[in-house]
Amino acid sequence: MSERRPRPAAGNGKKSVWRRALNAPAAPPATPPAPRPDPPATEPSDTGSVVQAALYRDGVRVSTPASLADTFRELRDQPDGMAWIGLARPTEAELLSLAAEFDLHPLAVEDAMEAHQRPKLERYGETLFVVLRAARYLDALEEVDFGELHVFVGPDFLITVRHGAAPDLSAVRRRMEDTTELLKLGPEAVLYAILDSVVDGYVPVVSGVQNDIDEIETEVFRGDPAVSRRIYELSREMVEFQRATRPLVGMLHALMAGFAKYGTDEELQRYLRDVADHVTHTSERVDGFRQALADILTVNATLVTQQQNAEMRALAEAGFEQNEEIKKISSWAAILFAPTLVGTIYGMNFREMPELHWALGYPFAIVLMAIVCTSLYVIFKRKDWL
Repeated sequence: MSERRPRPAAGNGKKSVWRRALNAPAAPPATPPAPRPDPPATEPSDTGSVVQAALYRDGVRVSTPASLADTFRELRDQPDGMAWIGLARPTEAELLSLAAEFDLHPLAVEDAMEAHQRPKLERYGETLFVVLRAARYLDALEEVDFGELHVFVGPDFLITVRHGAAPDLSAVRRRMEDTTELLKLGPEAVLYAILDSVVDGYVPVVSGVQNDIDEIETEVFRGDPAVSRRIYELSREMVEFQRATRPLVGMLHALMAGFAKYGTDEELQRYLRDVADHVTHTSERVDGFRQALADILTVNATLVTQQQNAEMRALAEAGFEQNEEIKKISSWAAILFAPTLVGTIYGMNFREMPELHWALGYPFAIVLMAIVCTSLYVIFKRKDWL
């Protein structure tokens, strides 16, 4: 990426070094060959702007400046050195001082200030500006937390600007410092180690999301009413995950396209291709997760609709049975009302009433009651009310 520093030729012995540096778990810091200031054990995520600044020569840390100004001064005094500056949510003044010292492009500095950028890779002269979206899975909350990382890569410097808790760059720094052959390759090697760390950080997220989807499938067929909200929230996280992983594929291919132009070390080329393969695999898994969640949401909606239909059918059947009972009660009430009406009329105590002194009045009233009741019974029976 830069011609200011000679690069050692790639040999067979370097391959194992790369594997230790990029693929093996981070080891505790090795004892340096010469005395130097002890660096902080970790790079805190939210405390302080300048997390750590260090100068390296031939893959070995030679200085740990206390401030950005000291870093600038010592780097000027060591033209063959490399500065690695880590910042967490820096202030505008700090970024402006870095821009003035390393001639950073104003657009890149503005992006680093505002954050909330999509992953991208842009070149401004000899400086490469990279935006990455790191992710980590929070087991306690069962959700994905996203962080944002901005990386400025120049001929003799590398600056990381972190917004969020992820990724943990202290492990990357320890790994690089334990592998001097790797760190000798300069800022480009550090960039690729950061890329590898970010991509490796996606692995536990993928595992956690897979477990969540398995649990959601069980909850869907169990009829859990709260599963719809969980599906929606996880789908939103997968959209963010897609936005973090999908652009990385194109970014890494763009880096690979510049291998010949910028004389990238052969081992760096191999490991960058390996990182690109991992990103492609992760991106495909995320696409599959999003499709699976869409299918699960459809199945859940279908099951909910079926349950609602079953409840409505049960209510309708209950209403039908209730209506049938009301019909029977009403029919019998009408049948009993007929003789009651006749008996009530002829039971009134009036002196002058037709047929009151008729000898056949009582039999006639009984026959009339029977005829009316029988007629009503036949009518209701034909209507299937009884």
